[in-house]
Amino acid sequence: MPAVARLEGARWRTVSLPAGRSSDRRIAATAAFFVSAFEPVSMSALRDALRDLSDDVFFDLLESEEAYLLVLDVPGVSAESLEVAIEDGRISIDAQREKDPAGDYRYLEENRSLFLEVDLPLPDDASDAGGEATVDRGVLELTLPKRGTGEETTIDVVDEDAQTG
Repeated sequence: MPAVARLEGARWRTVSLPAGRSSDRRIAATAAFFVSAFEPVSMSALRDALRDLSDDVFFDLLESEEAYLLVLDVPGVSAESLEVAIEDGRISIDAQREKDPAGDYRYLEENRSLFLEVDLPLPDDASDAGGEATVDRGVLELTLPKRGTGEETTIDVVDEDAQTG
């Protein structure tokens, strides 16, 4: 059954088309090409890296014209026990939380990790400067501005023949 990608909200979703005419298959193939050909490779790499994280790590990745926003759940983590760094095209997030059993309780089983270490690729069009990170009620919001395309620059063209003649 042919498939075509369509935009739903902020994500592309593959939708199966009913079997039928060969034109349906051509439409599906064309749509799949355009979805993959025009998606920035680095965004794809970042999304893949996020999807490869443990099932215990919850995140959202958002994009605007000016910036990327990574929202990552880090329950029990404060700003003092959280380190975010960008170096050599990588985003590094290290979080640590304290777990002290209340009162006279002791652990019978301990499944919640005390540490979170995340290493992600920085999108090619994201700036490694000017990022902002906040943590509020166990939710980290990391804003990474995109590199500006800047204003148009006009370059003077010199006619070598006119100068020598």
